[in-house]
Amino acid sequence: MLIHEMTRQASIDLVARMRLGRLACAQDGQPYITPMYWAYHDNYLYSFSAFGQKITWMRANPLVCVEAEELVSPQDWATVIVYGKYEELPDTPEYETRRKHAYDLLQRQPLWWEPGYVKTVLDESTRPLEFMYFRIHINHISGRRGVPNSISSRKLSDTKERPVSFLLRIIRRPKHQKG
Repeated sequence: MLIHEMTRQASIDLVARMRLGRLACAQDGQPYITPMYWAYHDNYLYSFSAFGQKITWMRANPLVCVEAEELVSPQDWATVIVYGKYEELPDTPEYETRRKHAYDLLQRQPLWWEPGYVKTVLDESTRPLEFMYFRIHINHISGRRGVPNSISSRKLSDTKERPVSFLLRIIRRPKHQKG
């Protein structure tokens, strides 16, 4: 397998066609990661959520990271990382246009409102169903794609060495030995 760096446009294309990924935020040095549905448009990821830990944490620290991946096989995959900034779209007249835009983008997918607006039971009590729209402005995006490489596979098989033996030899290589 070979791992290639994806172009910015290829990374954006992957994020634009994906619907589900992971959102990471942090507060007081503690990271938190959670699934997130989104719709991409014009350098933003639009989303919808009930109020909870991630919203509280993103309000306190708006710098976030989003990960999207596309897995075809263990040797055919792509992963994209987005560094961005959280922006709340409150239910106020000045944000009405942006909230409608978020809704229009999100509603193109079936069940777009799940899991953001479903009954949630925490510590045996039901969380209130208050919701909000938000978006993540993409400050930086990068991606990697793993692809099968028949040449490297052929070279490995030419050594008559089993892949596990080959990997063990690499893993057991002394730390001071490079390459």
